[in-house]
Amino acid sequence: MAGRRLLLICVVLLSVPASGCGRRESESGPPPSENNTAAAGPQADSEDAAAAQQSERPSESESAGERTDHSGDVSERSDHRSEGSDGSRTGSWPALAPLPDVPVPADNPLNEAKVALGRLLFFDNRLSGDLGTSCASCHDPRLGWGDGQGVSRGYAGTQHWRNSQTTVNAAFYSRLFWAGEAPSLEAQAKSAITGNLAGNGDPAMIEERLAQIPEYVALFREAFGVDRPTFPLVLRAIASFERQELISRDSPFDRFLAGDEQALSEAARRGLALFEGRAGCIRCHNGPLMSDEDYHYLDVPQNEVFRMDPLRQVSLRYQHSIRGVPEDVYRHADRDLGLYYTTGRDADRGRFRTPGLRYLEYTAPYMHNGVFSEIEEVIAFYNRGGGDDPNQSPLIRPLNLSNDEQADLAEFLYSLSGSEIRMNVPILPEYEVQQPIARQESGF
Repeated sequence: MAGRRLLLICVVLLSVPASGCGRRESESGPPPSENNTAAAGPQADSEDAAAAQQSERPSESESAGERTDHSGDVSERSDHRSEGSDGSRTGSWPALAPLPDVPVPADNPLNEAKVALGRLLFFDNRLSGDLGTSCASCHDPRLGWGDGQGVSRGYAGTQHWRNSQTTVNAAFYSRLFWAGEAPSLEAQAKSAITGNLAGNGDPAMIEERLAQIPEYVALFREAFGVDRPTFPLVLRAIASFERQELISRDSPFDRFLAGDEQALSEAARRGLALFEGRAGCIRCHNGPLMSDEDYHYLDVPQNEVFRMDPLRQVSLRYQHSIRGVPEDVYRHADRDLGLYYTTGRDADRGRFRTPGLRYLEYTAPYMHNGVFSEIEEVIAFYNRGGGDDPNQSPLIRPLNLSNDEQADLAEFLYSLSGSEIRMNVPILPEYEVQQPIARQESGF
């Protein structure tokens, strides 16, 4: 266990946030409309989000299907029940399971040429306004495909206000960003590239830059059958790369699910029993992705960076302003309001989507504001019952786990990470001066 802690401390610059369990059952607000492609994560600005239409998400009872037991043998059953504080088995949630095939939209089927093009574009800073930011700037393969900071970097001259989530397994989410503003990888890429706190890129300028790079022109022709690069196809290529190459499904826990009972240590097995039972983690971290994809208020501590950095304050207040929050809320802006920006419901203040737990070992710091740098800190937060705000999720309660039980739970969480996905920065194609088309002899 000490070795694990040392490893995590050494890679504290790695980044994907982990959220916790806790649903306000009676206050589950609607996510943004699929027409809303503005971001509320470190990758993007949110200017279009104020106009988002509200839409209802399916209730948990609509998530039917076969479940998987993890007591050692893999078997089918109708539901998964978790142990209550009195030892009873209460509640029903999707069971933990292997990841399915990656969902691929009908209008953007995968092909190798498209994936290869998307790989280049992901690392190309010519998609940003000042040529200084690429997707990989906030989603670095050396840093768990996040950016390693508690709160992400921003576009030149700005600082962001949220933690940068990993892009590993992002293809499985039905909505992207911490408060679910983007309905697809394509929409997320658009927000990230054009948002003025992120890439600040102009689509027309990006198209013109790519058109002056003959190798890109040829790659777009091969991938999409077009004569000239267009911005919507940029988004499709990047999304295809993420769906094809940024998937992690080779963890020890996956091997355990496949029937290898030796894949988990005894400590990890005890941790799994706690995860599904007395600790209650499965209430929100369930299913193949280990996320209910719902939104919860956890009352995590504030990140001191907001108190110390004026540019973070500017970004946070900017979000309040463009999202149209009431004047009294704006004037007391001291924290990220999460889902409230979209719904305007007081009950949704500070509620964020539950992130999945796969690839967790490589992706500290955790939470929407990156306030915890180690998995053990996250466990300790939940063990003491979260924060002290009486409005936090009613499902958060003191767990009363012993130190040994907390260590076992951490050991299980470490087992959810497989091999690290590393990737060298590709050699990017260069500009070539294009000769202007000769004028007609008439002079026009």
